[in-house]
Parts: sequence; structure tokens; C-alpha cells
Amino acid sequence: MDANLFEIGYYGDTELKLLGFKSLGTNVKIAKNCLIVGIPNISIGSNVIIDSFCSIIVPGEGYLNIGSYTHIASYCHLLASDGIELRDYCGLSQGVKIYSKTDDYSGHSLTNPTIPNAFKIMKKGRVALGEHTIIGAGCVILPNVSIGEGTSVGALSLVSSNLDTWTIYFGNPLKRLSKRSKKLLDKKQEFLEGLEHYKASDL
Repeated sequence: MDANLFEIGYYGDTELKLLGFKSLGTNVKIAKNCLIVGIPNISIGSNVIIDSFCSIIVPGEGYLNIGSYTHIASYCHLLASDGIELRDYCGLSQGVKIYSKTDDYSGHSLTNPTIPNAFKIMKKGRVALGEHTIIGAGCVILPNVSIGEGTSVGALSLVSSNLDTWTIYFGNPLKRLSKRSKKLLDKKQEFLEGLEHYKASDL
């Protein structure tokens, strides 16, 4: 039996350009077993990887902007009904869930998609992740949240409010642990200065 049967593979620039993304950079790879709804509402920069079994839902007037040098690991779920922005150099580890719209859980309204909107109260709002943010495996980010540049969030954390820049957070309830080092900015500069020596296949 051919072992390659287990290798689902990725769509590359040639195939992706035919699908009608709002905008698309170069050297973009999206696993062939992802679920993506709302392709015309999605903008993707360059050097982006989206791994297997991700679901990306961008209905209606929603939008998703993915910056360059961004990685979305397997089993992530992005519901961008009210907008999600992932700026350059972001990283989502396995199983991260980002919601720009959710039901109300207080009991003051009915819930779930089978109910007309007139009988529901929704919490909604854009979710924005600044440059160099990294989100640990299994985190959940709720609507109307902004995560500052350079911030990291540890695995299995719940994010329901805005987070400061260059800070490390962890937990549920979420706690601020310490400041995050900015040394990676030096590495970024070295990387950009030497970028011409890399081939696209090396990134």
C-alpha cells in the first residue's frame, strides 16, 4: 500500500488563485482537507500556512484578514462573522478557536442557528491579533477582543477582554504572568535583511 495515502497535501498558489479570494499573496499553502466558507471575504498575505482540519467561516458581511508569515495549525476554528484580523508573524497553535460572534449564555434569549435573530441576543465584535502574537493550543478567544503586539497566550486559556502588548498571559480565568521579551524583533530584522538568500520553498 502507498504510504502517501496518508499525506493529504496542500493547495498552493496556482490552485488558490483560481478560487476567488479577496486578495492573495505568494507562497501560500492551505491543507486540502480544510473547510473554508466565504472565500470572497478573505484576504491572505504572503508566506502563510494553514494546516489540516481547520474550519474558517466568513459569512455575509464578515471578513478575515491574514497577514504575512502567519501560521494556523491544525484543527483551528475561525468564525469571522464580525471580522477577524491576524497581523504579520502571528501563530495559532493546534485547536485554537476564535469567535467574532457568539450566543448569549445568560438565559435572557433563545440560542443556536435554528432560531430567528429576533429571538436571540448575540455578543459580537471584531477580533484583532497584533504582530508577533502567539496563541497556545486549545485557547478560546471571544468576540470584541484586541490582543496587543508581541503578546503570547498559554495553552487552554480563555480570552474575553483586551490584552496588553508584549505580555505573557495564561489560564482560565486569564492571568498576566510577565512581560514578553522583544528580542525576537532583532531576529526579525536579521531575517528580513537576509531574506533574499532564501528560496520560497525554504520558508
